Amino acid sequence: MRSIYLASQSPRRRQLLDQLGVAHELLLPEPHEDAEALEATRAGEAPSDYVQRVTRAKLDAACERLRRLGLPQRRVLCADTTVALGHQILGKPADAQEAVAMLQQLSGRMHEVHTAVAVADGSDVRAALCRSRVWVAELSEAAIADYAACTEADGPMGKAGAYAVQGRFAAWIARIDGSYTGIMGLPLFETATLLRD
Repeated sequence: MRSIYLASQSPRRRQLLDQLGVAHELLLPEPHEDAEALEATRAGEAPSDYVQRVTRAKLDAACERLRRLGLPQRRVLCADTTVALGHQILGKPADAQEAVAMLQQLSGRMHEVHTAVAVADGSDVRAALCRSRVWVAELSEAAIADYAACTEADGPMGKAGAYAVQGRFAAWIARIDGSYTGIMGLPLFETATLLRD
């Protein structure tokens, strides 16, 4: 399988591509690009529609970046993950206080994780959506405060829903129905299928 461009800053996505044995180079936004603006939510938008729209917007931006920089043509892969409580989208917390509020909402409840993946090969674009359900045990206020204050790589900051399934938060995940790697941020079955196709 030839090398691809990964248009994501997520170290977890790099790790998961390595797990698949997919050689990749990063194709990251330049300083003048407002990558965060692409993740803005729209009123009334369903979580699955949101994550697919954001992934496609990131893919379009990455393909334009590839053309602008004059880099060798290769396939470009983008992904985006969001956590949803019903129709409510839980994005990345802005600070520890927002992380606490999100974790309080997730405590003792089931939520969904939606991850969209898209691959562009020239003008040919293929995409997939992975949905998983996650049951979180009841969390004490002390456990929430402790995790929200965590500054490690697998802490709440920079993570949709304020948690990382592959980190210490796993101690409170009672059950998963779906794709573990999709919850991490890159569903390997769907990704491998897109790359093979």
